[in-house]
Amino acid sequence: MNTSRTEGCTLTGALSVTTAVRDGVTVIHGPKGCAHHNFSLFHATRIDNECFSVPRIVSTGLLEDDIIFGGEEALEQTIRAVIQRRPASVYVLSTCVVETIGDDVRSVCEKIWDVPVLHIPTAGFLGGVFRTGYVNALMALSVLAKKTGDSPGVNLVGEKNLEFEVDQHFMEVSRLISLLGTDVHIRYVRDASTADIGRLGNASLNILREPALEPVGRHFESSFRTPWISSFPVGLYGTIRFLEETAEKLGAGSNAAVEEELKFQREMMERFSDLECRTVWFGEGFESSPGFPLVEELITELDMALDERGTSLTFPDPFPVGTAGISRLLHRWRRRCNA
Repeated sequence: MNTSRTEGCTLTGALSVTTAVRDGVTVIHGPKGCAHHNFSLFHATRIDNECFSVPRIVSTGLLEDDIIFGGEEALEQTIRAVIQRRPASVYVLSTCVVETIGDDVRSVCEKIWDVPVLHIPTAGFLGGVFRTGYVNALMALSVLAKKTGDSPGVNLVGEKNLEFEVDQHFMEVSRLISLLGTDVHIRYVRDASTADIGRLGNASLNILREPALEPVGRHFESSFRTPWISSFPVGLYGTIRFLEETAEKLGAGSNAAVEEELKFQREMMERFSDLECRTVWFGEGFESSPGFPLVEELITELDMALDERGTSLTFPDPFPVGTAGISRLLHRWRRRCNA
């Protein structure tokens, strides 16, 4: 049985990128239900993160006649109405229904409009999942960019806008790269403007959120000659390696930054010395989890013992970013051990 659909909707993956362009509007070409479901999800997620703006999502609202006779006219009318609101860019996402009936969405988007109108294929029934839409959107929006200069800063590419600690992860990566004397050029794409995206190609380095985005890194390297590294830092050693790799790509030295971060890590671990020699357990089969080597690193550092009779603990997937992420995780472990 094909279970790929359990990985989430392709449309939702693309929306997690396009709705983060603050002066853009996303048009969902399909029935109202596809837009309603996603609007509710993104609105609720924003409120959970104390962001009270409304996602800029519009539906073409296809009805039975449109599905029978074609929905291209409805799409063109919707784009025209959206452009009257004066957005800086428009993103058209095609649903399973319009891909099934064969609407030529791309040709409608390629007509002459007053602002860029980009088509992002997001019909999951063709085999796509959430990540497919997420990657397709990151690729598609990059056509707005031109290399117009050079910036010493780095781009953060593919931040997970639906991730619980997305801004904490951003702050940690910003802290780490500041040790190397640089800062963030563009968050691609989180709370970015269309003009920001236009400067995507000017950065000195792209830092991808996770290795699954390596095709995006290679594409941007080909398009803008920008080097990249494959992931945000995770784990104690992984954070040090991140500093070394980032410095190498930037052509900078890393010794001072590494020494400072090692001191920071030692001080952080000392604050959790009360967890040393505790007996803990993570459930059956946890050793096969992708995050287990990172947990094992902490267990070794704290000289903890693993036993099914120990305190039951958990760890998130994906693993928290950097030294600050480990500190938050150990706080949760401490509360559990002392409960």
